[in-house]
Amino acid sequence: MAWSEAEIPDQSGRVAVVTGGNGGLGLHTARMLAAKGASVVIAARNAEKAEGALATIRAAVPDAKVEVWPLDLSSLASVRAFAQRWLGERGTIDVLVNNAGVMAIPRTLSVDGFEMQLATNHIGHFALTLGLMPALQQAPAARVVTVSSGMHWVGSLHIDDLDGTKGYEPWTWYAQSKLCNLLFTAELDRRLRSAKSAVASLSAHPGYAATDLQQVGPRQSGSKFVSGVFGIGNALFAQSAADGALPSVRAATDPGAQGGDFFGPRVLSWFGAPERSPRSSAAKDPALALSLWEESERRTGLSLAV
Repeated sequence: MAWSEAEIPDQSGRVAVVTGGNGGLGLHTARMLAAKGASVVIAARNAEKAEGALATIRAAVPDAKVEVWPLDLSSLASVRAFAQRWLGERGTIDVLVNNAGVMAIPRTLSVDGFEMQLATNHIGHFALTLGLMPALQQAPAARVVTVSSGMHWVGSLHIDDLDGTKGYEPWTWYAQSKLCNLLFTAELDRRLRSAKSAVASLSAHPGYAATDLQQVGPRQSGSKFVSGVFGIGNALFAQSAADGALPSVRAATDPGAQGGDFFGPRVLSWFGAPERSPRSSAAKDPALALSLWEESERRTGLSLAV
């Protein structure tokens, strides 16, 4: 049987945090979890869009338990404040969905001096996950789901120049950041298993789903042609953002999912019901994963405590 929204088990009593839940895949991930009874916190940088997402979810799920907390993943100070606030005010987290991201933007440095795609897509989520680990450990079987992309297949880890100081190309560094997502997932899974933790690390990708992300980055880069191509592709070939969110939701909720699993669309990893998906040889390289982990620890000053 194809896995669908109808297969999502009851989430009553569970608490979920979804980064970037103010639109696209994240909004639908938050909506589906809320519809099944979870208490959902949308962590988002854009307050106006986040409030719009709340209205959308509540219109679809009138009794939804959903709220917005501010979070800018490109700022380690913002990530630290979010984690400290959570640990001070709230308790258990059952599901953390590391979903937010930027794509193919011009080379920009974050407030911490990191290339922006690396900072937002990987470093911020690395810091958030480690910062929230005490809350995840309180759950009987918490899950961390990190959203990657099919673009990871063409990604390389420029470990000696992660920030693109020697040469930067928007799509190349986007692909690197999506490879980082999978390397992070794998090394986190290894460390959690080694510590016999009940927290599981999984990943997912949406295939080709129609969201604004494919057009915003190219537009910002000044490539109206690429932006237009994605617009046409979204209209003709892409599955909906709701369908694109299903791999993340399956990773977060399927009782049969396990740490290390990678879910994506069934048909050519492009569209269709979510199932376990293949990943590149680079994404499975333990040496690369360890190198990235150690560099991420250096940049954030954080280490995993389980």
